[in-house]
Amino acid sequence: MPKFTKSPTLNRHAFAVRVRDMAGVFGAMFRVSIFRVLLIVVSALLGTPAARAGLQFEAGQVTGGFHYVVVSGDFAYQDDLSAFENLVRANTAIAVTFKSPGGNIYKAIELGRLIRRLGLSTIQFRAGECASACSLAFLGGVLRYADPGSIGVHKSSFQGDVPISTQDAVSAVQQITADVITYMIEMGVDPALLQLSLQYDSNDIRYLSMSEMVKYRVVTSSAGGDRPAVASQAPSYTPPPPQPAPPPVASQPAPVASPSLSIPDARSGRIGHPKGSAPLKALPESRSTNVAVLRNGVAVTIIGNTGRWYRVQVGNKIGYMHDTWVHVDQYDGGPFGRRHIQIKSFDNYAEAEAYVRSASIPLSAYLANNGWFAITLSDTYDETMAKGLVREMKSRGAIPGDAYSTFGNTYVRKVCCQ
Repeated sequence: MPKFTKSPTLNRHAFAVRVRDMAGVFGAMFRVSIFRVLLIVVSALLGTPAARAGLQFEAGQVTGGFHYVVVSGDFAYQDDLSAFENLVRANTAIAVTFKSPGGNIYKAIELGRLIRRLGLSTIQFRAGECASACSLAFLGGVLRYADPGSIGVHKSSFQGDVPISTQDAVSAVQQITADVITYMIEMGVDPALLQLSLQYDSNDIRYLSMSEMVKYRVVTSSAGGDRPAVASQAPSYTPPPPQPAPPPVASQPAPVASPSLSIPDARSGRIGHPKGSAPLKALPESRSTNVAVLRNGVAVTIIGNTGRWYRVQVGNKIGYMHDTWVHVDQYDGGPFGRRHIQIKSFDNYAEAEAYVRSASIPLSAYLANNGWFAITLSDTYDETMAKGLVREMKSRGAIPGDAYSTFGNTYVRKVCCQ
C-alpha cells in the first residue's frame, strides 16, 4: 500500500477543483451551496497559523447557514474543552475540521466524544494535517469525510521526560490499547485500524488511503461512491414546499414492525469448532466414542436432531455433532469462520431490544436456535482480533467479565437493531 507524504505547498486553484468534485458527497450532508462552503473551509485552513502546543479553536461561517470550527494545535492534558463546546453552541456549528499533529490521546478521545454528543460532522482536507491522536478526535464525527492522505496514524508513545518503569509502561500500554479499542467501537470504527497503527513507530506516520479509510470505516462517505454530477457552480439549496400531513386514522393505528422469530429447519452446514476440528460421535452425548474427527470447513448433511445434537452424514459415515460445532447454511448468523463477541443473553425479545438500544457501544441481538436472544458486539472479527478485544475490553470494564468470543453457529438471524 502507498505511504502518503505531506505536500509542503498547496495550489489553491487545483484544490478548488478537487473541492468542486467532492461537492456531490457533501450535498446531502449539509443541504447548502456546498461549493462555496468548502472553499471557505479551505481558506480557513490555509489561514490557520502553524500548530502550537495546546488546542486553539476558531469559528467560521458561510452565508446560507453553514457554521464550522477549526481545531488546531497539539492536544494537551490541560486543554479546557468547554471553550470548544461554547464556541460550537454560540455559532451553531455543524462541522469540525483539524490542523493538528496529535498530542495527548485521552484529550483527543474526550474531544471525539464531545463532537459525537454535540451531533457534529468532521471533515478533513490534506491542506490541514490530522495525525496521531488527532485521528481519534476525527472519529467522533456523526458524518465523516477525509481526503486521501489527510489522516495519519501510528503507535502511541510516552513523553521522553517522564520516568516510567518497564512494568508500568507495559501496564499503561495495555490500558491505552483497551481504551482506544473501546472508543473505536463506540464510534462505529473497525478496531482493526489499531492493528495497522501499531505497525508504525511513534516517530513515523502512516497516512491512510481512501480505500483504507472506507475499509476501517474511518469515513462514512467517500468520493468513489455514487453521487450526482456537479456543475461548475453549485446551485443554492431550495427546500421543497411543505406537504400537508395525512389525516389520522383512529381505527387503524400504524403497525409496529416485529422481527421474524421463526427458526428454519437445519438441513446442511459446515464444521466450525474453536479447536479447528470436531468429533463425529456415535451417540448424542459428549462421552460417546468418536466415529471420525472432521476438520473445520467440512460440509455435512443434517438428517435429524436430538435435543442440542444434530444427526449428520458425511460420505458413508453417520453420527452426531453438537449444534455449536456446525455452521448451519439455513441460518444467517454471520460469515463462516468469523468470531462474534457475545456479552449477554435474554429469554425474551423486549429485554434484548431494550438492552441493545440503551447501550453506549454498538450492539446487535441475534435469535438463537434455542429461542433465546444473544447480545453481541455489532461487528465480527478474525480469531486474533476477537481474543484481543475480549481481553482488553474486559480489563477496561467495557464488557461483562463472562463475555466470550464464539462462531455464533447457533445464531439464526440478527433481529435487532438497524
